[in-house]
Amino acid sequence: MKFTCEKSQLANAISVASRTVCQKSSIAALEGILLRAEDRLYLTGYNLETGITVQLDAQIIRGGDCVMPARLFFDIIRKLPDDMVTLEVDDKYKVSIRGGISSFTIMASSAEDYPDLPRVGEADAVHIPENALRELIGGTIFAVSENQARPIHTGCLIEVAENSVTMVAVDGFRLARRTYHLDEPTGKVMKFVAPAAALKEVEKILEDTDEPMALTLGAKHILFEIGGATLICRILEGEFLDWRRVVPTNNPTILTANVDELTASIERVGLIVSEKYKSPVRCLFSQDAAQFRTLTTIGAAKDECSLAGDGKDLEIGFNCRYLLDALKALPTEYVNLELSNSLSPIVFTPTQKDKTGENEEKTVYDYAYMVLPVRLKPGE
Repeated sequence: MKFTCEKSQLANAISVASRTVCQKSSIAALEGILLRAEDRLYLTGYNLETGITVQLDAQIIRGGDCVMPARLFFDIIRKLPDDMVTLEVDDKYKVSIRGGISSFTIMASSAEDYPDLPRVGEADAVHIPENALRELIGGTIFAVSENQARPIHTGCLIEVAENSVTMVAVDGFRLARRTYHLDEPTGKVMKFVAPAAALKEVEKILEDTDEPMALTLGAKHILFEIGGATLICRILEGEFLDWRRVVPTNNPTILTANVDELTASIERVGLIVSEKYKSPVRCLFSQDAAQFRTLTTIGAAKDECSLAGDGKDLEIGFNCRYLLDALKALPTEYVNLELSNSLSPIVFTPTQKDKTGENEEKTVYDYAYMVLPVRLKPGE
């Protein structure tokens, strides 16, 4: 095998592919990057759960394949001068790397023992903009469960309907939902749960562009095709929470708040709350205002934020971090706070319009963030 390509492109490709390389494996080949030179150059990392393949343009002088030591390969390429890189592998897997005035000789290994990545078949793909999927992932993944007793909730539910894509995450204490409405019908209906670890890698690959990426669902795997990269992962099996039944609707109390102001108030109160000194934030919703208080062994804090609406002096306790995670994921300037009683969850939903100027309006976002309450004790 022998090829020449740009150093920066090769370094970026190695960086992406190595994210799914096994740190330790009974299959030694999986601890490296599979390098294939065909019509283009292909680099693959695979850990038996998730695989990433990156392709890039290169001048292929002689085709072939091998498994490169991932860490060393990346370190060498990124340290080379910004120039063209030539890599040649002989029949004994001795690798010669040349770039500018630098040259290296290292050893690779045969690709014979490298497992084939799963295939998803010939199903039609669903296309959505890269930035839309990135917003869906970033707006929900923080609420994924870390409890391995319910593996299905360690991933995000993805529902593809005729005109929308919805992503949902739950962890037993909160729920995050974001929906993207498509400009053109998908012509397909899908429902699957993708592991959070794989979605985090997808999020890193996605760019802030409206260029389309493709989702293809197989019997047991989902394939993400993003530009010159593909990621395939096993879908999680089990019964995901029926989120439509869980999220309360028709709440009698609806307040409207400025997201930044509400976040700042809760952040100030949360300064004396930590993993060591846990205490709920006591929220008192009154006429056009909300008061936040907390008391821990290191002190007390109190703050207030203006709201629009009458909270009817409803007092509820919440985990400070869960509230802040939801607020920081909101894509709008204003938000509705939907409440029922002191033992019911708070639900953050979009207002009718999010104004950006005097007479200017942005597209209405479709989301719901639910946080379960904490039972308050007297004097807390």
